[in-house]
Amino acid sequence: MSVIVIIIVVLVLLVILLSVGGFVASQRRAERGHDDLLVAVREADQALALAQAGDRGWERGVLEAAAREAFAARSPVEVRELMLVQVVDRPGTEEDQALFRVITDVGSEEILLVRHGDTWGTPGPL
Repeated sequence: MSVIVIIIVVLVLLVILLSVGGFVASQRRAERGHDDLLVAVREADQALALAQAGDRGWERGVLEAAAREAFAARSPVEVRELMLVQVVDRPGTEEDQALFRVITDVGSEEILLVRHGDTWGTPGPL
């Protein structure tokens, strides 16, 4: 009789362990799926902004150089990644804007660039 009890206890413990393991694996898959979704949304936003900028004849290299220069003027931290997240194209060129997310090893922040003729820079004093 005691052998049967031991076998039942072992089987119950095995079922509990497998259930907990399955739950943990499910949660990890859900977290990866959420992270993948965030990456996809970020890439889509970036692609949309790039398409708008390319369609308007703006040169990405010029915009990125201006964003790096504007960030360097306010922070000594090295830029790890630049993401063009928004393009504002108003009639004419003097009200054009480009919003970049600057990612560093210590965090991220946004840099707003405005167009001054053929050059890009940060907004001047109001």
